[in-house]
Amino acid sequence: MMLWSILAAMTAAALGAVIWPLARARALQAAGSDLAVYRDQLEEIERDRADGRIGHDEFEAARVEVSRRLLGAANAAGPGAPETPSSGRRRIAALIGAIIAILLIAGPLYTLLGSPDLPGEPVAGRDTQDGQATSIAALIARIETHLEENPNDGRGWEVLAPVYMRLERYDDAVKARRNALSLLGATAEREVDLGEALTSAASGVVTADAKAAFERATALEADNFKAMFYLGLAAQQDGNGGEAARIWRNLIAKAPADAPWLPVVRQSLARVEGPGAAPQPDDVIAAGEMTSEARSQMIRGMVERLASRLHQDGSDVEGWLRLLRAYMVMGERDKAKSAASEARGALARDPEKLKLLDQGIRDLGVGG
Repeated sequence: MMLWSILAAMTAAALGAVIWPLARARALQAAGSDLAVYRDQLEEIERDRADGRIGHDEFEAARVEVSRRLLGAANAAGPGAPETPSSGRRRIAALIGAIIAILLIAGPLYTLLGSPDLPGEPVAGRDTQDGQATSIAALIARIETHLEENPNDGRGWEVLAPVYMRLERYDDAVKARRNALSLLGATAEREVDLGEALTSAASGVVTADAKAAFERATALEADNFKAMFYLGLAAQQDGNGGEAARIWRNLIAKAPADAPWLPVVRQSLARVEGPGAAPQPDDVIAAGEMTSEARSQMIRGMVERLASRLHQDGSDVEGWLRLLRAYMVMGERDKAKSAASEARGALARDPEKLKLLDQGIRDLGVGG
């Protein structure tokens, strides 16, 4: 009951602040209209006197009468204008009537639609994330509907792709990146974006497709720093630490001194500058924390990239042996036999390497 009394008092105060000046404004408005009329009459009298239509005595008499009326209207419109009892009563009646009407309407309406028994909730504890998530999801759904109806809207795909990346919908991001690239044309930035989406979809493994996208980016823009970093990462994941170190050293040499990503590149370089190509402790820990599916995908991506590199340059006998060993471990003997045959053809003109290859094939039991 105390709450309702307080609310009623607050309502009365608010309505009084509004209705009282409004009621008085009507009287002031009327007085203001009279002022304008009397000023016009004075100006008209002045014009008649100047034109000779009235004499001096008539002019003075008319001017005095209109001036008297003007002064009376001015007093009525001023801040000290007296208020008649009837006008005050009208304003009080209007105020009381408005308060009663609002309480009669607002009370039942709140009881019907509101929750008077619901306890208060601190502002800090209110959850706004659900509403934001709903609005974002609705916006994405609208864009997706638009793109279903307009699949050739390259700009739409380009706008949607980073949203997918942020939401970790990487397969959708790959699709959006491919569509944007196809519809809007190849640029270094779009190729890098595609490669990054492919890498994210593969749980951080730079797949052959991703590496190809980064290579296309560097062909379009030789000093594309992001593409260079990922190419170094691909070399590291292939077990080619020396190539990764070369790429990252070159990247550091060309980068601005205040580039925010330089510490990451330097840390990556430090990881591969250790002795040999053995996995670093952090790599072993990271692989151990992966799910079996993610670990399998990572290994398959590394094997895929190694095979792609050897197709382009088959002179690396150690690379061939790593590939054959990987196929055998994965239980893909047919692929191992096919790779052995290809390796023999690539090394046919180098007897020393061919001898090492044949020995490795026998040791692995590839056959064929």
